[in-house]
Amino acid sequence: MQSRTRITSPFYLGFVLLGALILLLILAPLAGMFFATPLAGIFETARDEEVRNSIWLTLGTAMAATLISGLGAIPLAYLLARKDFFLKRFVLGLIDLPIVIPHSAAGIAILGFISRDSVVGKAAALFGINLVGNPAGISIAMAFVSVPFLINAARDGFSSVPVRLEKAALSLGASPARVFFTISLPLAWKYIVSGLIMMFARGMSEFGAVVIVAYHPMITPVLIYERFGSFGLQYARPVAVLFILVSLAFFIVLRFLSKKKYAGN
Repeated sequence: MQSRTRITSPFYLGFVLLGALILLLILAPLAGMFFATPLAGIFETARDEEVRNSIWLTLGTAMAATLISGLGAIPLAYLLARKDFFLKRFVLGLIDLPIVIPHSAAGIAILGFISRDSVVGKAAALFGINLVGNPAGISIAMAFVSVPFLINAARDGFSSVPVRLEKAALSLGASPARVFFTISLPLAWKYIVSGLIMMFARGMSEFGAVVIVAYHPMITPVLIYERFGSFGLQYARPVAVLFILVSLAFFIVLRFLSKKKYAGN
């Protein structure tokens, strides 16, 4: 239970000061960027077709990466939470690897994985698809760097479900599939939704891996970099502000819908 006592001790006041410095580190650069961008410039940027297309591409590829990856990530998370198996610790370490490796290195790895000479690239070529420079390749890059957030959140969710509930259902004759879909998944759903949102957010913000796999078509982080390199800060900043506003609105809606679902349950 959280304490509601007043913060008067020098010890806690020191914590408040240190916490305020961290919040300032987060807030100050963002506030400075927003105050330095005229409102007219944001509206003008919003009318730019290239900017709008990049934002829709970013949202679409990140959403596709999240939903498609979830089909495999959620079952894997359940196995990791409930089963002990050979090389489990290795698998747990492997899952976190995309978080710690440089994203430029991740992009190079993915480029080799989906290039025309690879098995995946040749399979895609049978359907007339070149994954390099393609929205599908962008989604793969986004999924690679962001799927650990979903797996870890879902694993924590399944771990929080009491095992005795599952065992009781199994003893009453329920199949493992029925136990999963009627007990485990609903009780862990809050964690899973948070993981999905975090994965989506991380995918939207990816730059290093995506720019190697697909410079064109441009997602918004790549477009911001391209405009900064070609025209400077004044030309790139309105795009960054607009993208932050769109992302913020999108996440507010997602959080609202998820909380509404929990309240309904």
